[in-house]
Amino acid sequence: MVTLAEVAKCAGVSSSTVSYVISGKRSISEATRRRVEQAISDLGYHPNAGARALAGKRSHIIALVVPLRTDVYVPIMMEIAIAVTVAARQYGYDVLLITNDEGPEGVRRVAASGLADGVILMDVELDDDRIPVLRTQGTHAALIGLPDDTSGLACVDHDFAAAGAMCADHLADLGHRDVAFIGYSPVVYQRHAGYAERTLTGFQDRAAERGLRILHRPCEGTYDSTAGAFARILADRPETTGFVVQNEGAIGPLLSLLRTTGRIVPEDASVVALCPESLAEQYSPRLTAVTGPAEELGRVAVDLVMRRIEDGTPAEVTLLTPVLTTRESTGPAPRTR
Repeated sequence: MVTLAEVAKCAGVSSSTVSYVISGKRSISEATRRRVEQAISDLGYHPNAGARALAGKRSHIIALVVPLRTDVYVPIMMEIAIAVTVAARQYGYDVLLITNDEGPEGVRRVAASGLADGVILMDVELDDDRIPVLRTQGTHAALIGLPDDTSGLACVDHDFAAAGAMCADHLADLGHRDVAFIGYSPVVYQRHAGYAERTLTGFQDRAAERGLRILHRPCEGTYDSTAGAFARILADRPETTGFVVQNEGAIGPLLSLLRTTGRIVPEDASVVALCPESLAEQYSPRLTAVTGPAEELGRVAVDLVMRRIEDGTPAEVTLLTPVLTTRESTGPAPRTR
């Protein structure tokens, strides 16, 4: 491993000068600074995080609190985490992963230790019990998700209410009047996950405006649970011709169940999914889907927390606009059944 002394020798300066360039603690001439930076780049030197913290009063680390739950779609969470890591490196920061099962105590420990200069929270709930810790500790933080009270917070999220409304509008425009919403498992709604509740609220509000008759059925995402939800939908509202699915695990089972009950998609039943583009393209027929770029959530979150670290930028809420892409799974409502 390359040492600070080796960097100093390569640049023709003292070790203390290299430390000052890294920490910014003292003013160094432009020519000298460039020589040191070139030596760091040529040798591939990576300053020790502890040493940087002592020298510059910063650790150059961002803590990312990632969800560790069975009811989240792991590929999306990983895509966000990777985007955070890549964006952080562009600022010269490393990322420390913390699992959300540590709860408020984990956030308190990181904030109090000075181990990280900032924190990014994922999987934010409407009444998230980690947020009071951030406020009390005065931690530089960004949230991927919106709590009910965003005052004093920097947040970024997809506009899930708009996404739900888009689904209702699309099916209403196609002439569907009886529509079912197959959502996440009951526990997701019980813990008030913002992405689930806001999507459902946006869908319900727009459905009421468009005169749709709707049903909401939570679902674990397994074949059996999807079959149970589907059977209840048909028992309660046999005229249902439109389905909105916000549960990645339930998409495949729903398409299979529609086929086995003699319903052709989209001639007899239309399906809209809230899922990644890559997933929508995998099914036959390809799914009409409402999506948002997961990687942009990570990038914006890093930008937000870095602005908080650098200059205490005031709180702000950024909502990313969802996109509805029409494919083969939706069509005009059938005239007769």
